[in-house]
Amino acid sequence: MRYHTPSTFTEAAEIAAGAGGITRFLAGGTDVLVQLRAGMVTPDDLIDLKHIPGVMDITRTDDGGWKIGVAVSGARLGAHDALIADWPGVVEGMELVGSTQVQGRATLTGNLCNGSPAADSVPGLVAAGATVAITGPDGDRELAVEDVPTGPGKTALQPGEVISAITLPPRGANGGDAYLRFIPRTEMDIAVVGCAVNLRLDGDTITEARVALGAVAPTVRLAPDAAAAIIGTSLDDAALAALTKAAEAACNPIDDKRGTVAFRTEVAGVLARRAARIAYDRAKGAAK
Repeated sequence: MRYHTPSTFTEAAEIAAGAGGITRFLAGGTDVLVQLRAGMVTPDDLIDLKHIPGVMDITRTDDGGWKIGVAVSGARLGAHDALIADWPGVVEGMELVGSTQVQGRATLTGNLCNGSPAADSVPGLVAAGATVAITGPDGDRELAVEDVPTGPGKTALQPGEVISAITLPPRGANGGDAYLRFIPRTEMDIAVVGCAVNLRLDGDTITEARVALGAVAPTVRLAPDAAAAIIGTSLDDAALAALTKAAEAACNPIDDKRGTVAFRTEVAGVLARRAARIAYDRAKGAAK
């Protein structure tokens, strides 16, 4: 195994593009190092991104959004008060990934690139309208987070490409977001269903919304009909009923030992209602 410590993302992409065998990128390492130790994969080339300047930084963008480095840990996100004030739902999703020890290493980017439909950090990013910067052998490009996963364990990244940052848009006024999940245990389990809601108000009326569902389809997915069900409303009972129905309709889950199709579908509606109410209260100025 060849171990690389590039100093730029361009160099990392060049190494990956020139590699002939199994290649893995190392940021937090909570997936790849476990797989390596268990003998599930032995990379021919392991490319450590942590030596690239800025990968552990959380910075404001020129338009008031946020740029999150690929090696920023969940623990660091959870300690950043200004980011939490803007995007509490994004942070609380990441804070549900693993144990306290895992939080010290696990990253948003790694959770996204793992390609799990049940990834806790991804619905919040999708609902927020986050994007990723991608560096590859043919240059740089930008991609919406919802377009990164293409199936269980699969992503839209091409050979030699690496995510170089995650960007959250400006929060703006009168906005709120939230993420909720259902798990069989109280903690340290994989989501049976996850739901994130992001919305904006004009007075009491919802003017913008995005709803994202996890663990109910081959990828985390946007539910545009669910968002449409609450836009133009004050989240009254009729709107919540329409949201529930639309969230359920957006589901395409599987039956397994952790949950049936019927159960996952019903829970998706329940979580959508609850997350929407939390996001609405946050947009009204309630505690984050």
